[in-house]
Amino acid sequence: MKTLKIAIAGLFLLVANATQAQVSINVNIGTPPAWGPAGYSEMEYYYLPDIEAYYDVRASQFIYFGGGRWVRTTYLPRQYRNYDLYGGYKVVLTDYHGRTPYTYFDRHRVKYYKGYHGAPQRPYRARPVYGYNDRHDHKDYKHYDKKHHDKHDRHDHDDHDDHRGHGRR
Repeated sequence: MKTLKIAIAGLFLLVANATQAQVSINVNIGTPPAWGPAGYSEMEYYYLPDIEAYYDVRASQFIYFGGGRWVRTTYLPRQYRNYDLYGGYKVVLTDYHGRTPYTYFDRHRVKYYKGYHGAPQRPYRARPVYGYNDRHDHKDYKHYDKKHHDKHDRHDHDDHDDHRGHGRR
């Protein structure tokens, strides 16, 4: 009888331990964005001091104050559409776990002021490089080569022969 109780207790502990491991795996689901800082395996939020906003890694959402309340969106608001997420500093909030990191906004805003830069950061993935010839969406696109250009064999069908204003030089 005593061995049966020990076996049941052991089985209970084994199941409880497996359940604990499962919970800890599911809590950390979320891939960092390409522009996020490399080297952090478990993080939930970044604070972006330059724009006084947060990024929720698990939900892939920005959190910012707008219209008198904190808003969660997939994209930054219009006034920050030109903000460089790769170049801007990201504070990794390793000490906060919850749904409302802005609870500590007053503290974050003072400690990590606009223009704040801590240790140098590398992005999680390299910045994508887009070039003039990366136009894969146009099936009939012809590569423009200045040496072999024939003014009668053009794809832009405009009335100008000098190509001013078309593409990069």
